[in-house]
Amino acid sequence: MWRSALIALALVLTTGPVRAQEQMGDPDFRPVVAHPAYAGQGPEVVLDEAHGSVQTADGRYAPFVALMQADGYRVRSGHRRFDAGGLDGVQLLVISNAASPVEDAEPVSAFTPIEIAVLEAWVRGGGSLLLAADHAPHGTAAEALATAFGVQMGKGYAFRLVEGRVTTQLTYSGVTLGDHPILQGRSAGERVRDVTAFTGQSLIGPPGSTTLLRMEAGDREAVDRDTLVRLRARLDDGEPEAAVLSELSVPVGGRAQGLAFTYGAGRVVVLGEAGMLTAQMIRFPEESGRPPLRFGMSVPGNQDQQFALNILHWLSGALD
Repeated sequence: MWRSALIALALVLTTGPVRAQEQMGDPDFRPVVAHPAYAGQGPEVVLDEAHGSVQTADGRYAPFVALMQADGYRVRSGHRRFDAGGLDGVQLLVISNAASPVEDAEPVSAFTPIEIAVLEAWVRGGGSLLLAADHAPHGTAAEALATAFGVQMGKGYAFRLVEGRVTTQLTYSGVTLGDHPILQGRSAGERVRDVTAFTGQSLIGPPGSTTLLRMEAGDREAVDRDTLVRLRARLDDGEPEAAVLSELSVPVGGRAQGLAFTYGAGRVVVLGEAGMLTAQMIRFPEESGRPPLRFGMSVPGNQDQQFALNILHWLSGALD
């Protein structure tokens, strides 16, 4: 039942009248951390809010902030550019779905070349970076920054076919999970065996990186939402699957939606999907009569919360 609900949710995110709906952090999410990594004053985590993201500490990423605080981290929002003191005293930086400047008609980098150089040097010198950028246009906004660390972004909408139907909900378990301390955790009880991503893009890691979430052989990626909508509609109309997929998407099997690697003296985790780090809901207009749809950590049947905690533990050194 829960799997069918999530597939339906993924279709809503890519084909329904999403712009008329309200997407928000799930106000009912209450994280419980059985064994916090830090009992006292843990490391400070800065959530970047200087580059146009709607994933803010008091908005859609409020559940992630609550989870970090429950684990003992100190969290604050970052409102300064990286070349203007935004990294002063920062130990662990989270960037999620940075957006292109609103004055630009076409999507461009959310970060200036100087900012990228400053951030690259900061990580190389020992900083820890968690970079999440999901479906278009977020990959374009983060592409230049990712490239500085050797990461290639697909920049589209990753999807797979489940029983002939398009879904952007990608579940990882078994051989599609990599071998890394992030997935092993601090104990057997923290081992991650199931992660679900919700509407993201594909990634290619640099040499020496570890793929945390490996995409399946049949996974594909459409360049944008409108293309994915057309693709789904044509398949639903009975057009030949192979021809439609070839025309409107590219294969991304073997690519990643999660990467981890060291960089100089620092550490980097890159995710091709941002919703798995939080708990969000889509609220439909009251006249629709539809109950809210939830996605992320509050959805039963995945270990996204433990995955998020383990990422933080590795980046902060709690897994060493």
